[in-house]
Amino acid sequence: MLLYVPVMRLQRTIKKEVSFQGIGLHTGKYATVKLKPAARDTGIVFYRLDKDAIIKAGIHAVIDTAFATTIGYNGVKIKTVEHLMAAAAGLGIDNLLIEVNGPEIPILDGSSTELVGIILEAGIAKQAKKISYLKITSPVVYEDAHSRIMALPYEGRAISYHMSFNHKILGDQDLSLEFDEMSFAKEIAPARTFGFLKDIEMLRANGLAKGGSLDNAIIVSDEGVLNASGLRFRDEFVRHKVLDAVGDLSLIGLPIEGHIKMERSGHTANLNFLKKLLSSTECYRVVSEVDQFNHQVLNYS
Repeated sequence: MLLYVPVMRLQRTIKKEVSFQGIGLHTGKYATVKLKPAARDTGIVFYRLDKDAIIKAGIHAVIDTAFATTIGYNGVKIKTVEHLMAAAAGLGIDNLLIEVNGPEIPILDGSSTELVGIILEAGIAKQAKKISYLKITSPVVYEDAHSRIMALPYEGRAISYHMSFNHKILGDQDLSLEFDEMSFAKEIAPARTFGFLKDIEMLRANGLAKGGSLDNAIIVSDEGVLNASGLRFRDEFVRHKVLDAVGDLSLIGLPIEGHIKMERSGHTANLNFLKKLLSSTECYRVVSEVDQFNHQVLNYS
């Protein structure tokens, strides 16, 4: 959860129940999702109606990161949660019950912009307890053969992303942002997921991308973008990488105060970074409501 929200704020949920429906990007299965208000300190909780199974969003619940973030518990799973998690994180929604009657969150248009609109339609309700947050106090670095992610101390919340593809349309793209909920909704949420035409047959052979189409993804060939409508942003690809990262990193369960710098990361690296961060206890501290109260008393005494 990397987006700028005033740190010393109250927890939030939504004011009323709202719903949406659609097809899953990978399973191709239709599902209906209901978003419901949740009590303070609940976190983001998924309930799969057709399996009568509760799955609380968190690092512990992630069971697969191949081409999407999948959470599960006791053999029940929900695929492609990252865009909905990003929408909640981007708007500072801390507590939410998400009911779904199928195996995957609908992809809608491939971005989070419709999800942001749905949450805003529900309204945002403040709750009578302040949030806790994770404050980066020393650098933390995660690296693998392909990716690098670093968290740095920073007064506020910022995210930087470097993307590199050996492709004439995508190439190298960079984005660095420090922003609030409004700019998330405007600059990041509309960025759609993307894929390569040459990979579609492979994905479908492996049981993925069954619901993918030009209506819910940017499809790129060797020659260019196949979508007749073109791109929403010149650098829409890196913006979507940031969207995915916001959703994945919110699985830590607390807002992060710091600057997150990412290079060529995807779902797997994002989750491995969170595990590295949590194990680096000397590099962060969790600031609670009591700490915030004491900080205010010291400042005003």
